[in-house]
Amino acid sequence: MFVTQAFAQAENAEGDAIHLPPSDEAAAAHGETVHVEGEHGVFPPFNSEFYASQVFWLAITFAIFYVVLKKTVLPRIGGIIENRRERIALDLEAAGRMKSEADAAQAAYEQELAEARAGSHKIAQDARDAAKADATRERASIEADLDARLEAAQARIGEIKRQALADVGTIAEEAAETILRDVAGLDVSRDDVARAVAAERV
Repeated sequence: MFVTQAFAQAENAEGDAIHLPPSDEAAAAHGETVHVEGEHGVFPPFNSEFYASQVFWLAITFAIFYVVLKKTVLPRIGGIIENRRERIALDLEAAGRMKSEADAAQAAYEQELAEARAGSHKIAQDARDAAKADATRERASIEADLDARLEAAQARIGEIKRQALADVGTIAEEAAETILRDVAGLDVSRDDVARAVAAERV
């Protein structure tokens, strides 16, 4: 049902007709302009009549906000910052301690490495010295053995030479005696022949 009149009629409880002002939709449908009492064209926050109250409530709100920040938020933020500062300080201290330990470990490792190298050089030098000493002893032993064998050989040669010379003297004495007796017809004693052969040998 559409309302086509400027004022719609309604009935109250007694049945009397009541004229109601047209609604916005009805007014818009008929091209009418509806004016609502109490409305103004200025936005309330920009109205100069409310500046004092706005400044008052702004001051109260700022004071409350400042108190809340000072009593609650700022201490909490300060505590967080202090905790982080302490944690950073502890981390830096731990890092410095670990760096010192690492430097000490590296120094100990380098010292042990140097000692190991020195020990290996000493072992190698001792091994060379021991091998040289063993070779010297072995050479001395071989030379002593060779000298002993040479002396024994020379002694043996001397003995053989003496025996040979003795046999040559005997043979010469026998040959001279035989020649003098059989060829020359001389009768000489063995001692004379031996003295004569010895004189010739000298």
